[in-house]
Amino acid sequence: MAASLNKLSNRLYRPFLQHLERRLLCCATSSTNSSGSNILSLEERGLFHDVIPAKSSLFLSKHLNSAPQCIYCGFDPTADSLHIGNLLTLLTLIRCQRAGHQVIALIGGATALIGDPSGKTTERPALTLPEVESNVKRLEDSLHRVFTNHERYFWKKQKELPRYRILNNYDWYKDVNLVSFLSSAGRHFRMHKLLSRESVQARLSSPEGMSFQEFSYQIFQAYDFYHLHQKYHCLLQIGGSDQLGNLSTGHDFVKRVTGKDVYAITIPLITNSQGEKLGKTAGNAVWISADRTSPFELYQTFVRLQDADVEKYLKAFTFLSLPEIDAVLKNHKANPKKRSAQKLIAEQVVLLVHGENGLDQALRLTEALYNSGPSTLEALSPMELDSLFEGALTHEALLEPGTTVLDLVEMVQCIPSGQNAEKLISEGGLYVNQVRVANPQAVLKKGEHILKNGITLIRVGKKKYFIVKWI
Repeated sequence: MAASLNKLSNRLYRPFLQHLERRLLCCATSSTNSSGSNILSLEERGLFHDVIPAKSSLFLSKHLNSAPQCIYCGFDPTADSLHIGNLLTLLTLIRCQRAGHQVIALIGGATALIGDPSGKTTERPALTLPEVESNVKRLEDSLHRVFTNHERYFWKKQKELPRYRILNNYDWYKDVNLVSFLSSAGRHFRMHKLLSRESVQARLSSPEGMSFQEFSYQIFQAYDFYHLHQKYHCLLQIGGSDQLGNLSTGHDFVKRVTGKDVYAITIPLITNSQGEKLGKTAGNAVWISADRTSPFELYQTFVRLQDADVEKYLKAFTFLSLPEIDAVLKNHKANPKKRSAQKLIAEQVVLLVHGENGLDQALRLTEALYNSGPSTLEALSPMELDSLFEGALTHEALLEPGTTVLDLVEMVQCIPSGQNAEKLISEGGLYVNQVRVANPQAVLKKGEHILKNGITLIRVGKKKYFIVKWI
Protein backbone atom coordinates (compact mmCIF):
# COMPACT_ATOMS: atom_id res chain seq x y z
CA MET A 1 0.00 0.00 0.00
CA ALA A 2 2.77 2.43 0.99
CA ALA A 3 4.69 1.80 -2.25
CA SER A 4 1.59 2.35 -4.33
CA LEU A 5 0.76 5.56 -2.55
CA ASN A 6 4.33 6.79 -2.98
CA LYS A 7 4.04 6.20 -6.70
CA LEU A 8 0.79 8.15 -6.86
CA SER A 9 2.16 10.98 -4.74
CA ASN A 10 4.74 11.79 -7.41
CA ARG A 11 1.87 13.61 -9.08
CA LEU A 12 0.23 16.79 -7.85
CA TYR A 13 -1.63 15.24 -4.94
CA ARG A 14 1.08 14.57 -2.35
CA PRO A 15 -0.85 16.34 0.46
CA PHE A 16 -4.06 14.40 -0.32
CA LEU A 17 -2.31 11.04 -0.45
CA GLN A 18 -0.09 11.54 2.60
CA HIS A 19 -3.20 12.50 4.56
CA LEU A 20 -5.03 9.43 3.21
CA GLU A 21 -2.18 7.07 4.08
CA ARG A 22 -2.06 8.35 7.67
CA ARG A 23 -5.78 7.82 8.00
CA LEU A 24 -5.66 4.32 6.53
CA LEU A 25 -2.82 3.26 8.82
CA CYS A 26 -4.70 4.61 11.83
CA CYS A 27 -7.82 2.82 10.67
CA ALA A 28 -6.01 -0.47 10.08
CA THR A 29 -4.30 -0.47 13.48
CA SER A 30 -7.27 0.67 15.56
CA SER A 31 -8.20 -1.92 18.17
CA THR A 32 -11.08 -4.34 17.86
CA ASN A 33 -12.29 -5.96 21.03
CA SER A 34 -14.57 -8.95 21.00
CA SER A 35 -16.49 -9.69 17.83
CA GLY A 36 -19.84 -9.13 19.45
CA SER A 37 -19.01 -5.76 20.92
CA ASN A 38 -17.73 -4.68 17.54
CA ILE A 39 -20.95 -5.64 15.78
CA LEU A 40 -23.28 -4.20 18.34
CA SER A 41 -21.30 -0.96 18.46
CA LEU A 42 -23.09 -0.21 15.19
CA GLU A 43 -25.48 1.92 17.23
CA GLU A 44 -22.61 4.25 18.16
CA ARG A 45 -21.95 4.77 14.46
CA GLY A 46 -25.61 5.45 13.70
CA LEU A 47 -25.89 2.13 11.85
CA PHE A 48 -28.33 0.32 14.09
CA HIS A 49 -32.06 0.71 13.58
CA ASP A 50 -33.75 -2.39 14.99
CA VAL A 51 -33.19 -5.99 16.00
CA ILE A 52 -35.39 -9.01 15.33
CA PRO A 53 -36.83 -10.47 17.45
CA ALA A 54 -37.49 -7.41 19.58
CA LYS A 55 -35.40 -6.96 22.74
CA SER A 56 -32.99 -9.73 21.76
CA SER A 57 -29.79 -7.66 21.67
CA LEU A 58 -28.34 -9.31 24.77
CA PHE A 59 -28.93 -12.80 23.38
CA LEU A 60 -27.47 -11.84 20.01
CA SER A 61 -24.46 -10.28 21.72
CA LYS A 62 -23.87 -13.51 23.64
CA HIS A 63 -23.83 -15.52 20.41
CA LEU A 64 -21.53 -13.07 18.66
CA ASN A 65 -19.11 -13.01 21.60
CA SER A 66 -19.04 -16.77 22.12
CA ALA A 67 -17.71 -17.78 18.68
CA PRO A 68 -17.46 -16.61 15.06
CA GLN A 69 -20.86 -16.70 13.42
CA CYS A 70 -22.18 -16.69 9.86
CA ILE A 71 -23.87 -13.43 8.82
CA TYR A 72 -25.43 -12.47 5.51
CA CYS A 73 -27.20 -9.73 3.63
CA GLY A 74 -28.90 -9.80 0.25
CA PHE A 75 -28.66 -7.69 -2.92
CA ASP A 76 -31.27 -8.09 -5.63
CA PRO A 77 -29.85 -7.55 -9.16
CA THR A 78 -32.72 -5.32 -10.31
CA ALA A 79 -30.13 -2.99 -11.87
CA ASP A 80 -26.71 -3.57 -13.38
CA SER A 81 -24.94 -1.83 -10.50
CA LEU A 82 -25.13 -1.45 -6.75
CA HIS A 83 -25.60 2.09 -5.41
CA ILE A 84 -24.26 3.81 -2.30
CA GLY A 85 -27.31 2.75 -0.30
CA ASN A 86 -26.31 -0.87 -1.03
CA LEU A 87 -22.71 0.07 -0.24
CA LEU A 88 -23.73 1.07 3.28
CA THR A 89 -25.23 -2.39 3.83
CA LEU A 90 -22.13 -4.00 2.34
CA LEU A 91 -19.89 -1.93 4.61
CA THR A 92 -21.88 -3.19 7.60
CA LEU A 93 -21.29 -6.75 6.40
CA ILE A 94 -17.57 -6.00 6.07
CA ARG A 95 -17.55 -4.68 9.65
CA CYS A 96 -18.83 -8.12 10.66
CA GLN A 97 -16.00 -9.73 8.69
CA ARG A 98 -13.46 -7.44 10.42
CA ALA A 99 -14.86 -8.63 13.74
CA GLY A 100 -14.01 -12.24 12.88
CA HIS A 101 -17.30 -13.51 11.47
CA GLN A 102 -17.89 -15.39 8.22
CA VAL A 103 -20.00 -13.32 5.87
CA ILE A 104 -22.15 -14.06 2.84
CA ALA A 105 -23.22 -11.55 0.21
CA LEU A 106 -26.31 -13.10 -1.34
CA ILE A 107 -27.30 -12.00 -4.84
CA GLY A 108 -31.01 -12.50 -5.49
CA GLY A 109 -30.93 -13.95 -8.98
CA ALA A 110 -34.29 -15.61 -8.28
CA THR A 111 -35.94 -12.97 -6.11
CA ALA A 112 -35.11 -10.25 -8.66
CA LEU A 113 -37.46 -12.07 -11.04
CA ILE A 114 -40.24 -11.69 -8.47
CA GLY A 115 -39.67 -8.11 -7.30
CA ASP A 116 -39.53 -6.76 -3.76
CA PRO A 117 -42.52 -4.48 -3.02
CA SER A 118 -40.79 -2.84 -0.04
CA GLY A 119 -40.70 0.91 -0.43
CA LYS A 120 -42.46 0.77 -3.79
CA THR A 121 -45.79 2.40 -4.56
CA THR A 122 -46.22 0.52 -7.83
CA GLU A 123 -45.17 -2.86 -9.13
CA ARG A 124 -41.60 -3.14 -10.34
CA PRO A 125 -41.05 -3.55 -14.10
CA ALA A 126 -40.60 -7.22 -14.98
CA LEU A 127 -37.08 -8.37 -15.80
CA THR A 128 -36.20 -11.21 -18.14
CA LEU A 129 -33.90 -14.02 -17.07
CA PRO A 130 -31.09 -12.87 -19.44
CA GLU A 131 -31.34 -9.35 -17.99
CA VAL A 132 -31.09 -10.66 -14.45
CA GLU A 133 -28.20 -12.99 -15.32
CA SER A 134 -26.29 -10.05 -16.83
CA ASN A 135 -26.95 -7.98 -13.72
CA VAL A 136 -25.86 -10.86 -11.47
CA LYS A 137 -22.47 -11.03 -13.20
CA ARG A 138 -21.90 -7.30 -12.79
CA LEU A 139 -22.90 -7.36 -9.12
CA GLU A 140 -20.58 -10.29 -8.50
CA ASP A 141 -17.70 -8.30 -10.00
CA SER A 142 -18.54 -5.24 -7.87
CA LEU A 143 -18.82 -7.25 -4.65
CA HIS A 144 -15.51 -9.03 -5.26
CA ARG A 145 -13.88 -5.70 -6.03
CA VAL A 146 -15.06 -4.04 -2.81
CA PHE A 147 -14.12 -7.03 -0.62
CA THR A 148 -10.69 -7.20 -2.28
CA ASN A 149 -10.04 -3.46 -2.02
CA HIS A 150 -11.03 -3.50 1.64
CA GLU A 151 -8.53 -6.23 2.42
CA ARG A 152 -5.80 -4.62 0.32
CA TYR A 153 -6.10 -1.04 1.54
CA PHE A 154 -7.93 -1.06 4.87
CA TRP A 155 -6.98 -4.28 6.66
CA LYS A 156 -3.43 -4.17 8.04
CA LYS A 157 -3.63 -6.67 10.88
CA GLN A 158 -1.47 -9.78 10.72
CA LYS A 159 -4.50 -11.94 11.33
CA GLU A 160 -6.20 -12.95 8.08
CA LEU A 161 -9.78 -11.91 7.46
CA PRO A 162 -12.34 -14.74 7.46
CA ARG A 163 -13.29 -15.91 4.00
CA TYR A 164 -16.27 -14.21 2.39
CA ARG A 165 -18.76 -15.91 0.11
CA ILE A 166 -20.84 -14.53 -2.75
CA LEU A 167 -23.84 -16.72 -3.51
CA ASN A 168 -26.80 -16.57 -5.90
CA ASN A 169 -30.20 -17.77 -4.65
CA TYR A 170 -31.18 -18.79 -8.19
CA ASP A 171 -28.88 -21.78 -7.67
CA TRP A 172 -31.24 -23.37 -5.13
CA TYR A 173 -34.51 -22.34 -6.75
CA LYS A 174 -33.90 -23.20 -10.42
CA ASP A 175 -34.75 -26.93 -10.02
CA VAL A 176 -37.38 -26.63 -7.26
CA ASN A 177 -40.79 -28.20 -7.91
CA LEU A 178 -43.55 -25.67 -7.16
CA VAL A 179 -45.96 -28.18 -5.61
CA SER A 180 -43.20 -29.69 -3.48
CA PHE A 181 -42.08 -26.23 -2.33
CA LEU A 182 -45.59 -25.16 -1.32
CA SER A 183 -46.36 -28.41 0.46
CA SER A 184 -43.12 -28.39 2.45
CA ALA A 185 -42.37 -24.70 3.04
CA GLY A 186 -45.75 -23.08 2.47
CA ARG A 187 -47.41 -24.77 5.43
CA HIS A 188 -45.15 -22.89 7.87
CA PHE A 189 -46.26 -19.37 6.86
CA ARG A 190 -49.25 -17.79 8.57
CA MET A 191 -51.42 -15.46 6.50
CA HIS A 192 -52.21 -12.99 9.26
CA LYS A 193 -48.51 -12.29 9.74
CA LEU A 194 -47.78 -12.05 6.03
CA LEU A 195 -50.68 -9.63 5.57
CA SER A 196 -49.67 -7.54 8.56
CA ARG A 197 -46.33 -6.45 7.08
CA GLU A 198 -46.17 -2.71 6.48
CA SER A 199 -45.02 -3.09 2.88
CA VAL A 200 -47.99 -5.35 2.17
CA GLN A 201 -50.51 -3.12 3.93
CA ALA A 202 -49.31 -0.04 2.06
CA ARG A 203 -49.72 -1.72 -1.29
CA LEU A 204 -53.04 -3.37 -0.51
CA SER A 205 -54.52 0.01 0.39
CA SER A 206 -53.18 1.65 -2.78
CA PRO A 207 -55.30 2.08 -5.94
CA GLU A 208 -53.12 -0.37 -7.87
CA GLY A 209 -53.18 -3.02 -5.17
CA MET A 210 -50.66 -5.84 -5.05
CA SER A 211 -50.03 -8.89 -7.21
CA PHE A 212 -49.57 -12.35 -5.73
CA GLN A 213 -46.12 -12.37 -7.30
CA GLU A 214 -44.99 -9.44 -5.16
CA PHE A 215 -46.85 -10.72 -2.13
CA SER A 216 -44.87 -13.97 -2.32
CA TYR A 217 -41.52 -12.14 -2.26
CA GLN A 218 -41.21 -12.30 1.52
CA ILE A 219 -41.73 -16.08 1.40
CA PHE A 220 -38.73 -16.54 -0.86
CA GLN A 221 -36.53 -14.18 1.13
CA ALA A 222 -37.51 -16.09 4.27
CA TYR A 223 -36.60 -19.37 2.62
CA ASP A 224 -33.19 -17.92 1.71
CA PHE A 225 -32.51 -17.40 5.43
CA TYR A 226 -33.58 -20.97 6.13
CA HIS A 227 -31.38 -22.36 3.35
CA LEU A 228 -28.33 -20.44 4.55
CA HIS A 229 -29.06 -21.43 8.14
CA GLN A 230 -29.20 -25.11 7.19
CA LYS A 231 -26.14 -25.15 4.92
CA TYR A 232 -23.87 -22.54 6.54
CA HIS A 233 -25.37 -22.26 10.07
CA CYS A 234 -26.21 -18.63 9.33
CA LEU A 235 -27.31 -16.86 12.51
CA LEU A 236 -27.87 -13.24 11.49
CA GLN A 237 -29.31 -11.38 8.52
CA ILE A 238 -28.64 -7.68 7.87
CA GLY A 239 -30.88 -5.40 5.82
CA GLY A 240 -32.09 -1.85 5.44
CA SER A 241 -34.85 -0.55 7.67
CA ASP A 242 -37.28 -0.88 4.75
CA GLN A 243 -36.68 -4.65 4.93
CA LEU A 244 -38.11 -5.05 8.44
CA GLY A 245 -41.15 -7.02 7.27
CA ASN A 246 -39.13 -9.38 5.07
CA LEU A 247 -36.57 -9.96 7.80
CA SER A 248 -39.30 -10.63 10.35
CA THR A 249 -40.87 -13.22 8.04
CA GLY A 250 -37.46 -14.89 7.66
CA HIS A 251 -36.92 -15.06 11.40
CA ASP A 252 -40.39 -16.48 12.01
CA PHE A 253 -39.97 -19.14 9.31
CA VAL A 254 -36.57 -20.39 10.47
CA LYS A 255 -37.70 -20.45 14.10
CA ARG A 256 -40.91 -22.32 13.24
CA VAL A 257 -39.19 -24.96 11.06
CA THR A 258 -36.02 -25.55 13.09
CA GLY A 259 -36.95 -24.40 16.60
CA LYS A 260 -33.61 -22.54 16.73
CA ASP A 261 -33.02 -18.89 17.43
CA VAL A 262 -31.89 -16.66 14.58
CA TYR A 263 -31.70 -12.89 14.38
CA ALA A 264 -31.85 -9.92 12.05
CA ILE A 265 -30.54 -6.38 12.29
CA THR A 266 -31.82 -3.44 10.27
CA ILE A 267 -29.70 -0.42 9.47
CA PRO A 268 -31.03 3.05 8.62
CA LEU A 269 -31.51 4.07 5.00
CA ILE A 270 -28.93 6.60 3.90
CA THR A 271 -30.29 10.14 3.72
CA ASN A 272 -28.91 13.64 3.45
CA SER A 273 -29.37 16.44 5.99
CA GLN A 274 -32.79 17.20 4.48
CA GLY A 275 -33.93 13.63 5.14
CA GLU A 276 -33.98 12.75 1.43
CA LYS A 277 -33.32 9.08 0.67
CA LEU A 278 -30.59 8.26 -1.84
CA GLY A 279 -31.22 5.28 -4.09
CA LYS A 280 -32.91 3.85 -7.17
CA THR A 281 -36.42 4.38 -5.82
CA ALA A 282 -35.68 8.01 -4.99
CA GLY A 283 -34.36 8.52 -8.52
CA ASN A 284 -31.03 10.02 -7.42
CA ALA A 285 -28.87 6.93 -7.15
CA VAL A 286 -25.10 7.23 -7.04
CA TRP A 287 -23.74 3.97 -8.46
CA ILE A 288 -20.57 2.08 -7.60
CA SER A 289 -19.92 0.84 -11.15
CA ALA A 290 -17.57 3.17 -13.01
CA ASP A 291 -19.63 3.15 -16.19
CA ARG A 292 -22.70 4.36 -14.27
CA THR A 293 -21.01 6.83 -11.90
CA SER A 294 -17.35 7.56 -12.63
CA PRO A 295 -14.76 7.59 -9.81
CA PHE A 296 -14.59 11.38 -10.27
CA GLU A 297 -18.36 11.75 -9.92
CA LEU A 298 -18.37 9.47 -6.87
CA TYR A 299 -15.58 11.52 -5.32
CA GLN A 300 -17.45 14.76 -5.98
CA THR A 301 -20.62 13.33 -4.42
CA PHE A 302 -18.89 13.08 -1.05
CA VAL A 303 -16.76 16.23 -1.38
CA ARG A 304 -19.99 18.19 -1.82
CA LEU A 305 -21.53 16.88 1.41
CA GLN A 306 -23.09 19.50 3.64
CA ASP A 307 -21.24 20.11 6.89
CA ALA A 308 -24.33 18.85 8.74
CA ASP A 309 -23.86 15.42 7.09
CA VAL A 310 -20.14 15.01 7.69
CA GLU A 311 -20.19 13.24 11.08
CA LYS A 312 -22.90 10.79 9.99
CA TYR A 313 -21.06 9.89 6.79
CA LEU A 314 -17.68 9.55 8.53
CA LYS A 315 -19.20 7.01 10.89
CA ALA A 316 -21.10 5.19 8.16
CA PHE A 317 -18.68 5.13 5.21
CA THR A 318 -15.21 4.95 6.78
CA PHE A 319 -13.41 2.46 9.02
CA LEU A 320 -11.98 5.17 11.27
CA SER A 321 -12.46 4.62 14.99
CA LEU A 322 -14.74 6.99 16.87
CA PRO A 323 -11.81 8.85 18.52
CA GLU A 324 -10.23 9.29 15.08
CA ILE A 325 -13.52 10.64 13.75
CA ASP A 326 -13.67 13.11 16.65
CA ALA A 327 -10.18 14.33 15.69
CA VAL A 328 -11.18 14.69 12.04
CA LEU A 329 -14.28 16.67 13.01
CA LYS A 330 -12.27 18.94 15.30
CA ASN A 331 -9.83 19.68 12.47
CA HIS A 332 -12.71 20.24 10.05
CA LYS A 333 -14.53 22.65 12.33
CA ALA A 334 -11.36 24.73 12.70
CA ASN A 335 -11.46 25.50 8.97
CA PRO A 336 -14.66 24.23 7.29
CA LYS A 337 -13.85 25.91 3.98
CA LYS A 338 -11.02 23.44 3.37
CA ARG A 339 -13.59 20.61 3.42
CA SER A 340 -10.94 18.29 4.87
CA ALA A 341 -13.51 15.90 6.34
CA GLN A 342 -15.47 15.67 3.08
CA LYS A 343 -12.26 14.99 1.15
CA LEU A 344 -11.31 12.24 3.59
CA ILE A 345 -14.69 10.52 3.19
CA ALA A 346 -14.47 10.85 -0.60
CA GLU A 347 -10.93 9.42 -0.69
CA GLN A 348 -11.80 6.41 1.41
CA VAL A 349 -15.01 5.60 -0.45
CA VAL A 350 -13.40 5.87 -3.90
CA LEU A 351 -10.40 3.81 -2.79
CA LEU A 352 -12.71 1.13 -1.41
CA VAL A 353 -14.94 1.03 -4.49
CA HIS A 354 -12.47 1.67 -7.33
CA GLY A 355 -8.99 1.09 -5.90
CA GLU A 356 -5.86 3.16 -6.44
CA ASN A 357 -6.44 3.72 -10.16
CA GLY A 358 -9.92 5.05 -9.51
CA LEU A 359 -8.71 7.36 -6.75
CA ASP A 360 -5.84 8.56 -8.93
CA GLN A 361 -8.28 9.40 -11.73
CA ALA A 362 -10.69 11.16 -9.36
CA LEU A 363 -7.91 13.32 -7.92
CA ARG A 364 -6.45 14.17 -11.33
CA LEU A 365 -9.83 15.21 -12.69
CA THR A 366 -10.54 17.22 -9.55
CA GLU A 367 -7.22 18.99 -9.94
CA ALA A 368 -7.95 19.63 -13.61
CA LEU A 369 -11.39 21.06 -12.87
CA TYR A 370 -10.53 23.36 -9.99
CA ASN A 371 -6.80 24.13 -10.20
CA SER A 372 -5.98 23.41 -13.81
CA GLY A 373 -3.65 24.82 -16.39
CA PRO A 374 -2.32 23.41 -19.65
CA SER A 375 0.06 20.94 -17.96
CA THR A 376 -2.75 19.43 -15.87
CA LEU A 377 -5.07 19.07 -18.85
CA GLU A 378 -2.33 17.39 -20.88
CA ALA A 379 -2.26 14.51 -18.41
CA LEU A 380 -5.90 13.67 -19.20
CA SER A 381 -6.99 11.31 -21.92
CA PRO A 382 -9.70 12.38 -24.40
CA MET A 383 -12.12 10.04 -22.58
CA GLU A 384 -11.30 11.67 -19.22
CA LEU A 385 -11.79 15.13 -20.72
CA ASP A 386 -15.17 14.07 -22.07
CA SER A 387 -16.10 12.74 -18.63
CA LEU A 388 -14.85 15.83 -16.80
CA PHE A 389 -16.55 18.31 -19.10
CA GLU A 390 -19.69 16.28 -19.67
CA GLY A 391 -22.01 18.01 -22.08
CA ALA A 392 -19.21 19.90 -23.84
CA LEU A 393 -19.56 19.99 -27.61
CA THR A 394 -16.70 18.20 -29.35
CA HIS A 395 -15.26 19.27 -32.71
CA GLU A 396 -12.59 17.77 -34.93
CA ALA A 397 -10.49 20.30 -36.83
CA LEU A 398 -7.50 20.40 -39.18
CA LEU A 399 -4.84 22.87 -38.06
CA GLU A 400 -3.82 25.30 -40.76
CA PRO A 401 -0.68 27.45 -40.41
CA GLY A 402 -1.46 30.90 -39.06
CA THR A 403 -4.79 29.93 -37.45
CA THR A 404 -5.66 32.56 -34.85
CA VAL A 405 -7.72 32.47 -31.68
CA LEU A 406 -10.50 34.34 -33.51
CA ASP A 407 -10.36 31.80 -36.37
CA LEU A 408 -10.70 29.00 -33.80
CA VAL A 409 -13.71 30.62 -32.16
CA GLU A 410 -15.45 31.12 -35.49
CA MET A 411 -14.58 27.57 -36.61
CA VAL A 412 -16.09 26.05 -33.47
CA GLN A 413 -18.99 28.54 -33.41
CA CYS A 414 -18.74 28.86 -29.64
CA ILE A 415 -19.83 32.51 -29.44
CA PRO A 416 -23.60 33.02 -29.16
CA SER A 417 -25.28 34.38 -32.27
CA GLY A 418 -25.46 38.15 -32.31
CA GLN A 419 -22.39 38.68 -30.10
CA ASN A 420 -19.17 40.20 -31.37
CA ALA A 421 -16.56 37.46 -31.02
CA GLU A 422 -13.57 39.80 -31.24
CA LYS A 423 -15.02 42.06 -28.54
CA LEU A 424 -15.82 39.11 -26.23
CA ILE A 425 -12.24 37.85 -26.52
CA SER A 426 -10.71 41.29 -25.97
CA GLU A 427 -12.82 41.78 -22.85
CA GLY A 428 -11.56 38.53 -21.31
CA GLY A 429 -14.57 36.29 -21.86
CA LEU A 430 -12.64 33.44 -23.52
CA TYR A 431 -10.40 30.81 -21.92
CA VAL A 432 -8.19 28.39 -23.83
CA ASN A 433 -7.00 25.43 -21.79
CA GLN A 434 -8.27 27.22 -18.67
CA VAL A 435 -6.08 30.27 -19.35
CA ARG A 436 -7.72 33.60 -20.26
CA VAL A 437 -6.86 34.72 -23.79
CA ALA A 438 -7.50 38.39 -24.61
CA ASN A 439 -5.78 38.71 -28.00
CA PRO A 440 -8.09 37.55 -30.80
CA GLN A 441 -5.24 37.71 -33.34
CA ALA A 442 -2.87 35.48 -31.39
CA VAL A 443 -1.69 32.60 -33.59
CA LEU A 444 -2.34 29.15 -32.12
CA LYS A 445 0.81 27.53 -30.71
CA LYS A 446 1.42 23.92 -29.77
CA GLY A 447 2.09 23.54 -26.07
CA GLU A 448 0.07 26.68 -25.29
CA HIS A 449 -3.16 26.67 -27.23
CA ILE A 450 -2.84 23.07 -28.46
CA LEU A 451 -1.94 20.52 -25.81
CA LYS A 452 0.51 17.68 -26.34
CA ASN A 453 -2.42 15.26 -26.40
CA GLY A 454 -3.82 17.08 -29.46
CA ILE A 455 -6.67 18.72 -27.55
CA THR A 456 -7.78 22.31 -27.07
CA LEU A 457 -10.30 23.11 -24.34
CA ILE A 458 -12.32 26.28 -24.87
CA ARG A 459 -14.42 27.92 -22.21
CA VAL A 460 -16.80 30.79 -22.90
CA GLY A 461 -18.01 32.50 -19.74
CA LYS A 462 -18.16 30.38 -16.59
CA LYS A 463 -19.52 27.00 -17.66
CA LYS A 464 -19.80 26.68 -21.44
CA TYR A 465 -17.11 24.27 -22.68
CA PHE A 466 -15.99 23.09 -26.11
CA ILE A 467 -13.41 20.40 -26.85
CA VAL A 468 -11.40 20.59 -30.07
CA LYS A 469 -9.60 17.45 -31.26
CA TRP A 470 -6.97 18.40 -33.80
CA ILE A 471 -6.48 16.08 -36.77
